[in-house]
Amino acid sequence: MIRTTVLAWGALACGVLLIADIAAAQDPSVSPPGWKPARNAQGQPDLSGHWTNATMTPITRNRRHADKATLTDVEARQMEKIWGEALAASDAPTDPDVSVENLKDTAAEKKLLELRPDFGAAGGDTGGYNSFWLDPGANVMRVNGQYRTSILTTPNGLPPARKAGAPAPVGMGYRDVYDSHETRNLGERCIMGFGSNAGPPMLANGYYNNGYYILQTPTAVAIQVEMIHEVRNVRLNSRHRTDGVRPWMGDSIGRYEGDTLVVETTNIPERQAFMGAWKNLKVTERFTRVSPSRLNYQFQIEDPDTWATAWGGEYNFAPMNGVIYEYACHEGNYSLPGILGGARKQEADARAAATSAPGSR
Repeated sequence: MIRTTVLAWGALACGVLLIADIAAAQDPSVSPPGWKPARNAQGQPDLSGHWTNATMTPITRNRRHADKATLTDVEARQMEKIWGEALAASDAPTDPDVSVENLKDTAAEKKLLELRPDFGAAGGDTGGYNSFWLDPGANVMRVNGQYRTSILTTPNGLPPARKAGAPAPVGMGYRDVYDSHETRNLGERCIMGFGSNAGPPMLANGYYNNGYYILQTPTAVAIQVEMIHEVRNVRLNSRHRTDGVRPWMGDSIGRYEGDTLVVETTNIPERQAFMGAWKNLKVTERFTRVSPSRLNYQFQIEDPDTWATAWGGEYNFAPMNGVIYEYACHEGNYSLPGILGGARKQEADARAAATSAPGSR
C-alpha cells in the first residue's frame, strides 16, 4: 500500500512537472529548453524586425493592486475579458441622446477608466479621442512567465520619491500654454512623439502607434518609431559627444554584452525632460531576445539631482503583424491657429470686460 502510494505520488509529481514544462514551453516570455538566440551576419544577437509593445498593462500600477506586482493566470484572463468587453461596448454606436460631457459616464467608459485611469486624458473631454481610435493592446504584459501589474518594477509600481529641490515634473503642457506655437507641445507640433514612445526610455502602452522597427549594422542600431516616424540612432562602441549639443532623443551609444544590446543615453534636451529630469539624466536600456517571439526590454533611470536611487521598468516586445506605414502628422498644423486664435480672443474679451467694468476709468 505504501509502495503504491509512493508510486502514485511520484507519477503525480512527474505529471505536474511535465505540465509545468509544457506550460513553460508554450509561454513566449520564457526561453524554451535548449534555445539560443540567433546571430545575424555581423555575429550580433539578432534583434532586428518589426516589434510592438502594445499592452493593457499600465506604466504605473493601478491602485487597486496596491503592492501586488504580478497576477495569477486566472486574474489576468479575467482582466483581459473585462477589458475586451469594455472596449467593445465603448466602440458600439453612440447614443445620439447622450451629450459629449456624459460620454465618459457610460458603463463602458467607467470600466475602461477603472482598469486604466490614464485613459481619462485620451477621451471624454472636447478634443479628446474616444476608444474607437485607441489601440493600447488587449493583453496583460507577461515577462519571464509572470503577468505584470505595471511596467515599472519599483516595489509599489510607482516612480520613487523625488529629492527635495528637484525640478518639478512637467506634463504635456499643451492645455495651459498659449503664448506661441513654439511653446506648444512637441507632439502637437509633429516634431516629436507624444509621451515617450521614442524615449528614452521607450515606455510601453501608448494610446496607439506602438510599432517599432529595429535595423542593425556593424557600426550602429537604428530604431524606427511609428509615432511621428522618428528614428533613434545608436552608435556602437562609441563615446558620448562632448560638444554640448543635446540632440532630440539624447545622445545614445551602445555595446553588445553577450546576447544583450546595452544602450546608454545622456545629453537629453530640456524640451524632452523625463519627469522634470534632463540635465544630468542617464537612461540605460537593455534589449535581449528571450524567445523566438519575444524581445525583452529593460530600462534604468538615473539622475542624482532628482532621485536618490536608480529605478526603472521592464516589458517584452512581441512581433508586429505587418510593417510600419507612414505617419503623416498634420493635426497640429490645423489646430494651432485655432488654439492660439482662441487664446487671443479670450485675452481680448478679458481686456474689454476690464475696460467696461465700473470704476475702470
